[in-house]
This record gives sequence, structure tokens and C-alpha cells, in this order.
Amino acid sequence: MALRASDPSEVGGYRIEDRLGSGGMGVVYLARSASGRRLAIKVVHGQYADDDEFRIRFSREVAAARQVSGAFTAPVVDADADAPRPWMATLYIAGDNLGTHVKNHGPLPPDRLRELAAGLAEALRDIHRAGVVHRDLKPANVMLADDGPRVIDFGISRAAEFAVADALTQTGRVMGTPPFMSPEQFSSPHEVGPAADVFSLGAVVAYAATGHGPFDSPSPYETATRVVEGTPELDGLPGELRPFVELCLEKHPKSRPTPDELLTLLRDGTRPGPRPFLDEDPGPPTEPDRPRPKRRRRLLIASLAGALLLAVTASAAVVRLTGGDSARSDLPPGWHAWHATAKGSDLASGGFSSCGAAGTSLVCAGDDVKAARFSLADGKHAWLQPVDSTPDDTGSDEGSVLGTRAGRVFVYGNDETEAAKDDGMTVAHYSVQSLDAATGRVIWKTRTGDGEDTLAPDLEDGGATMIPEGVVTLLGDNARSYALLGADDGKVRWKRPMPKGRSCVLGAAAHRLYLLCQPDAMDTTSVSALDPATGKPAWTVTAQGALDLLGQDHGRLILAETSPETAHEAFTTVDTRTHRLLRVPLARSQPSAASIDLARGTLYFTLGNGSIRAVSARTGHQSWESNSTVEFPGPPLASATHVYVASPSGRLAALDIRTGRLAATRPGRNDAGPTSVADSGARPLLVGDALYVPYGIQSVYSVDVRHL
Repeated sequence: MALRASDPSEVGGYRIEDRLGSGGMGVVYLARSASGRRLAIKVVHGQYADDDEFRIRFSREVAAARQVSGAFTAPVVDADADAPRPWMATLYIAGDNLGTHVKNHGPLPPDRLRELAAGLAEALRDIHRAGVVHRDLKPANVMLADDGPRVIDFGISRAAEFAVADALTQTGRVMGTPPFMSPEQFSSPHEVGPAADVFSLGAVVAYAATGHGPFDSPSPYETATRVVEGTPELDGLPGELRPFVELCLEKHPKSRPTPDELLTLLRDGTRPGPRPFLDEDPGPPTEPDRPRPKRRRRLLIASLAGALLLAVTASAAVVRLTGGDSARSDLPPGWHAWHATAKGSDLASGGFSSCGAAGTSLVCAGDDVKAARFSLADGKHAWLQPVDSTPDDTGSDEGSVLGTRAGRVFVYGNDETEAAKDDGMTVAHYSVQSLDAATGRVIWKTRTGDGEDTLAPDLEDGGATMIPEGVVTLLGDNARSYALLGADDGKVRWKRPMPKGRSCVLGAAAHRLYLLCQPDAMDTTSVSALDPATGKPAWTVTAQGALDLLGQDHGRLILAETSPETAHEAFTTVDTRTHRLLRVPLARSQPSAASIDLARGTLYFTLGNGSIRAVSARTGHQSWESNSTVEFPGPPLASATHVYVASPSGRLAALDIRTGRLAATRPGRNDAGPTSVADSGARPLLVGDALYVPYGIQSVYSVDVRHL
């Protein structure tokens, strides 16, 4: 870009050679030092030089850039924030910024994408260790240097320790670039911390992979709304990076991983443990619960507060939030307490077995219901589809939510037909399906098996499971194979034969895929980690006993006999890195009738009389025992502070996760009705502060966990 007559010949003693770009707040020049080193010098526009607030911000940018100067940024060489026109000189980084590169050359290939994700995670780690929050990480602020990405432009960064007390952000304004800003930058700008940069990192990586941001919209207002409330659009993102991006884009700051955890995820696939939704036990409400007033947003488009280093132009949003109550609320927009019953199933006799959240939808399945949609906010029932599209006069307990993603829900169907020999038997025709959660529209449908003995692609029974790359399901008559169905189109990505002479089921833990097989004697269990790209076993270990996979804790698979003939005496762990097997004895044996579940590093043994016992998944020692007062409790749900269990009638108990103390209960609902199928409750679902409890005959209710 040619120099103009008005451009200076030198700045701070550095000779100006070229104009690199101009932004709303300044101009960036290419300059030379006396030794010949190339520099990029940002010079503030003259009209802002007399703005005291701007000078403070520019001084802060210089200080922040000096603090984080290193391998992942553009090191500061010189600066003068008190000059008539403040300026800052950094080392010049040759190459395009990420935005320009993607615009000119398209999305990055997978190998460069992984390098970008790792390099930016390392950069944020160093930036945050220096006590700085960038607050405007976006493609234009990422330079693609030969030795890896560099993060530039700390124009609106700030020291983390001043995040709350910063007087310059107490005016109600937030600054950044909407498609890459975090939800809290819109809703509570004075509380923005390092987690905001992690959210932006996820959006930047998604942009680099697809050529568009995960929340893009022609309207800045709509973009802001999507960031705060919407589901990210991640179609086209390589499967191996989907966990990385999805974790970064968690709506709640405390649910996002740290840069170190992201680097571990990239290095060996180990996902961070579940993150808390709540900071503390809020205690009982001080006044009756009531609907919260809706928050009004006004989006004012303005020029970018900090000029972009080595970029041509940019714009940003200044958002003013007025009204509403933001005190520790993490509820779906427009939420209020509700209860609802699905309509449309003539053979309803039991309750939902599982539910999932997708966008603004709650989708539940079970009791011969393939999927039923309720609004997360108010419970409005929109549609219901049976497992069998042409049901007969006999119901079943089939139906399972396999997973949700980007406004879609993955379920299975079974279009049964009568057997040819007319003996009263039916022939199953199973299929895995992807539905639009809002409308119920079938996006794709893939047949998985036909026959009288074909196994259902059910999550609970190990017939199918969800990983970032798609749905892995048993395939063919008598489940002779297993295959990966692409999440986007349902097409078979790979297909592998089942081991002969063994009964096998599929499982997943920490988004990794496993195959568990047992011989007819059921005296051993082989555990194979499957390569998601090919389905081939990466490694296999064999353990004693008929074991089920419960999950993963701190890099160790946790397996146990879920239906032992005698008492539960031990569980088995497998180190996912070394593949070392370890049998961990229980310090106290547990009744054989107890159901066993793993959540947040704790094994929960649950009995039909309401007794719950918490056991450390590391040591086998029992932490506590409690009477939940819930009859036939279903699988427990653990948050950061409480363990929730529910009965078939909807009775709910919240136990202190540390002590087991009964913190709160809600009675069962009078409209539950008799349930002939369900013999225990279903697992509740937590979305922020909203808890969703399936109960009774295909019914659900929702409560605010802060006010049980």
C-alpha cells in the first residue's frame, strides 16, 4: 500500500517505508530500525490524541503487549504513549493474517488446522499466565508466520486482576467483534475473564476450518443473539477437532477448558473433566420464585476501538444491555418453571428413558417414542414421532436419544413387519436417523439391520454410540459388523466385521470409541480402543469378569460388573495411555442389587429404597451414604455442587455432592399416572440452571436448581 503525502517519513526515529493498513483508530506502517530490522508501527489518528480515555487504553495496550511479548506474539520493540500521536513499534511478521488467508485461499487443510489450534492454545496459555485477557481474538488478529501463528493487537485487552474494577468498562459498553466474542462479553462485560478468549479460540478455529464463523449472520444483532443463545454451526469441521471446538464454545465460562487442558486434548485425546455450572450452593430462595423480566438488547454499530495491527480495516459492535436481572442466572432465554405431557402416542404406558438438549429444544425418547420435542423455555410440545412409523397394537419400551449436535438430534426407528411364517413374531427393520430438533424433519435415515434377531441401535444396550465423527452402530443382520455413519449425511464412512465367537457391544468415553467383547462363558472382557478414522483397534486389553464400560476419569477407563451374582467387590481401570489394567477393590462391598453409575470421578451405587452410596473412582473408598427419600431412583446426575435423582413419579432429591446431605426435595407429581414399563426413574438433564425431569407417562417438568 503506497505512502500518502500526509504520512510521516519517520516515527520515533524509525524510517517509514510503506503503509500496511489503516483502521478506525490508527494507521500501521512498515518501518526500519537503524540496524535494518523491519518493524510494524501503529500510529494513532490525530483526532484521538486528545482523548484522555483513549490514551489510557493505548497505554494499557502497550503494557499488555510488553507483558506477553514472546514466541506467540509480535514482540514490542519501542513505544511512546505520551507522544503527540501515540505509537507502538513491534517486530514485523511477514505473511497474511488468518482472515485474509482464508478469504484468498479457502479453509486450512487438517494438518495446518491442528497446528493453528495448538499454536493459539499455546499463545493464550502464555497471555493468560502474564495476567492479560486479550478480549478480541479473531482471524484478523492472528498472523500466519512461518514458525506458527502469532496473536497481535492488544488494543482492548486488560489485566485479569482488574477485570471487575476496571472503570473503563463500567459504562455498560463492551468491545470486540461480534462473531468471535463470548456470550459474557455481551451479557456481563465487566466480568470478562480468560475463558472469553477460549470461546473466541473455538470460533476462530471453526472459521479457519469452514470459512465462516459458527454464529455468522448478516445482522450484527442476530449474530450477538446467536452467540448468547444459539447453537454453533459446525458442519464441515473435521471430526478430530470437533471436541476441541465444542468445548471452547460452551456458553458458561466455567464450563470451558483452560489452554493447558486444550493442549492435552490435542496431544493425547484426554478430555477435561466435567466443568461446574454453579459457583456455589445458593441456599434456599429468599422470596418466591417468579419469572424474570426479559433482557432488552440494543446493538450499536461503531468503529473498532483499537486499530488492527497489520490488517486493512475492521469494525466492531458496542452493545448496551439494559433491564433484566443478571444475578447468577444461567437459564434458557424466556424460561419459566413448567410441566408438559407429550401428545400423539396411542400406546403410551411408561416414561421417557432419555432426553437431550439441542438449540432451544428438549428432545426425549423411550416408551416406543422415537423422539418428542418440548421447548426448553416453556415446555411447549411441538411434535412426537413413534419408533415404528406404522405401529401395531402392542407397545414397546424402545427409543433412545443417541446424541445431539448443532440443532439436530440422533435417534433410531424400527419399522416392524409381520414374520412370513405367521407365528405372531415380527421382523425388525432398524435405522439410525438424524432429525431437525425444532421441526422433527428427517435429515437422513440409514438402515442398520433387518431380521427377527437384529439388535437395536440403542445407546443403553451398546447397540450404538455417538462420537464427534458421527454415530457408530451395529450393522447388518445379527450385528455382524459395526460402522461409522457420518453425522452430516448418515453415509457409511467405514465398516468393520465383528470378532467371531464373541458377543460385543459399543461404548464411548471422553469422546473416544471402544468395543467390548465377551466369550460365551462371559468370564473375561476384552476392551479395544477403536481408531475413529478406520474403525480398526488401536490397542486391546483383556480383563477378568463380565464388565461394562462406565466412563473415564483422569485418563482411566472405569469398568465394572453391573449385575454381579453376589455383592459388588471391586471395579477395574484401564490407563488409556499405558493400557495398564488395575483391579481396585471396594473398601466396603456394595449390594448386588445396586445400580452403578460414574459421574465426576465418583461411582454412585443406587438402590430401589432410595439409598445412594458415593465411592471414589480412584481409591474405592466410600465417601458417604445417604437416603435420598426417592423411591426407585433413576441414574444420578451430578453437577458441581449437587447430585440429583428422580423417581418414576417425578419425586426429586438434591444431595450435597461433598457430604451426601439431603439439600432439597420436590414431591412426585399427581399427574404422573401409573407406569407399567419404567421400574426406576430417568436421569434428569441439566441445562445451565434449568433442570429437566422426565416422569410419569411421557411427561417432563423443569425447575430452577437454585430454588428447589
